Amino acid sequence: MKRNKYRIYATVIMLLSGLVLASCGNKKTTAEKPTEEHEHEEAPNTVTLTNEQFQTVGIVLGAPEQREISSAVKVNGLLDVPPQQTVSVSVPMGGFIRQTTMLQGMPVKKGQVLATLENIDYIQLQQDYLDARSQLEYAVTEYNRQQELSRENVNALKTVQQAKATFESLQAKVKGLREKLSLININIAGLEKGNIQRSVNVYAPISGYVTQVNINLGQFVNPADILFRIVNTEHLHAELTVFEKDIPRLKIGQPVRFTLANETKQRKATVHLIGREISPERTVRVHCHLDEEDTQLLPGTYLQAMIEAGAGNVQALPEAAVVNFENKAYVFVKDTPGKDSTHHFKMLEVQPGSNEQGYTEVNFPQGNIPQEIVIKGAYDLLAKMKNSGEEHGH
Repeated sequence: MKRNKYRIYATVIMLLSGLVLASCGNKKTTAEKPTEEHEHEEAPNTVTLTNEQFQTVGIVLGAPEQREISSAVKVNGLLDVPPQQTVSVSVPMGGFIRQTTMLQGMPVKKGQVLATLENIDYIQLQQDYLDARSQLEYAVTEYNRQQELSRENVNALKTVQQAKATFESLQAKVKGLREKLSLININIAGLEKGNIQRSVNVYAPISGYVTQVNINLGQFVNPADILFRIVNTEHLHAELTVFEKDIPRLKIGQPVRFTLANETKQRKATVHLIGREISPERTVRVHCHLDEEDTQLLPGTYLQAMIEAGAGNVQALPEAAVVNFENKAYVFVKDTPGKDSTHHFKMLEVQPGSNEQGYTEVNFPQGNIPQEIVIKGAYDLLAKMKNSGEEHGH
């Protein structure tokens, strides 16, 4: 009986062991299935099409072509005015501001009164001039008299020389005072008639627009102070910042197309001067004249420009072959043949250049130019790649 019991127990244990092994085998098979599924997943930046999908999409392959495309240099810049069209207005002699009607943005004409100043020193300067002028008249008469006496041997030569020195000294003093009075805009003709001014006017040296007003009534201004700034916008130019590597492509006279930051329409200009100094940022300033003047434009306005640098033979592809993805440009290149008549394509980043007549200049990494590029159906491949990525993400 005992032997029979042992045989039954042994049989049960063997059966249980077999069930456990079978269960482990099933788990192993189940665990291996995802691995097999992953073997069929596509590698990053690649797309696989079945033969049927390939025919449906209508993929067309081609190689880059050598085409003559007009190249353009894309640059940034500002509207600016020549130095002689911007004026800082100051006074050669300080004074108190007694009158001004200027406001920022007001148009002014050359010779227009900008402000009126008063200072007791203006009166003193005019008084000194009249006094020196009166002394000069006497000195002239005395010098002529001494010369006449010298010719008659009545006086000594020394007396004549003293009279001459006094005359020349007063003559120089009068000329100097006259120039000082002219600088502060004193009417000399009126002064010589006895009209002494207590105030002087500040006049606009050029026509333009007032861009700065730095004074107020009652303020005392010194010669070093800037009262106003005036800008003449009739001769604005485009000041472009061009990188060092692009300078050899530029020539004087090349056309420029630019768009202002606050506009959408294109304006035209012409390269007038190319700078001869490279900045620490490795850029060069390029001065361009506008083809059409516009006095309503403001200096300092930001702009984007394209300098037309002529045509050249470059590697080009049809525009449809270059796709944009995450702010970068790519093309699809045929990869190694797949199994079961599948077609593999790999996405390759490129640097696009100028566009013309439906073709885009393309620069390939490290100069390796593939010969089987998708020139039709590239956007379909990009869409499939995006969809595949979303499915795997879920």
